Amino acid sequence: MIKSSKEIGPNRYRETFGRYYEDFEIGDIYEHRPGKTITEYDNHLFTLMTLNTHPIHFDSEYGKETEFGQNLVVSPYTLSLLIGMSVSDCSQKAIANLGMDEVKFTAPVFHGDTIYGSSEVLEKRESSSRKGQGIVTIKTTGVNQDGKVICTFKRQILIPFEGYAVEDKIKNY
Repeated sequence: MIKSSKEIGPNRYRETFGRYYEDFEIGDIYEHRPGKTITEYDNHLFTLMTLNTHPIHFDSEYGKETEFGQNLVVSPYTLSLLIGMSVSDCSQKAIANLGMDEVKFTAPVFHGDTIYGSSEVLEKRESSSRKGQGIVTIKTTGVNQDGKVICTFKRQILIPFEGYAVEDKIKNY
């Protein structure tokens, strides 16, 4: 997590989070902490909120009869969790998420697993149509408590240059 502060008055400072476009360096890897141990409640809530009716995610008797012998965590929750973990390092100052590619769920996730994420900066370029903004491409990797890769994806994020972020314009930020 990148955290800094800015002076807002004599002997007065405000914390700020995230990176400007200039702060990203190709090849840098940001390890996102803390991790998150996924509970049965987390999985059930997300599954039912999104109207996913597959019983492998919330019916333990059904889950026992699968090749996994238990319920699986619904994959969009895993993806959302990893995106959320990466916000303070990668997209706290973002103007927009422009897209995601190559989303892969490489191993099952179960209740009780602890997920950790990291993101590598793959590319960056200044926007040709939006002054003071650039596009940063990252690859995020999620691992479980044993270090097994459970998910990977690429994400393109529209990031402001220093001086062009919303927080640079709003008095209370």
